[in-house]
Amino acid sequence: MNSTDRSPFLVVGLGNPGSRYDGTRHNVGAMVLDELAGHCGGPAGPPTFTTNRKLNARVAETRIGDRRVVLGVPRSFMNQSGGPVKAMASYYGVPADAVVVVHDELDLDPGVVKLKSGGGLNSHNGLRDIAKSLGTRDFHRVQVGIGRPPGRMAPASYVLKPFSKAERTELPITLADAADLIVGLAVGSGS
Repeated sequence: MNSTDRSPFLVVGLGNPGSRYDGTRHNVGAMVLDELAGHCGGPAGPPTFTTNRKLNARVAETRIGDRRVVLGVPRSFMNQSGGPVKAMASYYGVPADAVVVVHDELDLDPGVVKLKSGGGLNSHNGLRDIAKSLGTRDFHRVQVGIGRPPGRMAPASYVLKPFSKAERTELPITLADAADLIVGLAVGSGS
């Protein structure tokens, strides 16, 4: 990570707004942010998300180790995440190389969590919009595997469906693994 130790770290969980999308595969990024918030905070407890209409996002500020961290969940639809991510990065003074985007990944098996920095966007429209808005692909991604759709189901339909009963059993472990990976990244980048 090239950013200075003084710059905050921005962790963004992607998803779609509204209760209709709660518990769907496409919202796993936002679910990870809720899990991560539970890992953060001191004696006062975990940070509380508040809605910032100017940024079009729910945000919370906290610390991970010695690093100041902003947690953000865009209130836009997934494919229009770039505007809120750019607004949060600008508002909090976060360089692109200190932005972490948490998202669903069709090309990873369910439960697999992987860190990727820069590079291709895997045809993910939310990542494409973020890269366009930030003017770079040089940001971190925490990919949370959701697997490929069964049979001939269209990927667009699959990602908007709730996790299966079997997947929901494993989901808490996956969310915790993703949160732990982000904590390790934040602590490692601040030294």
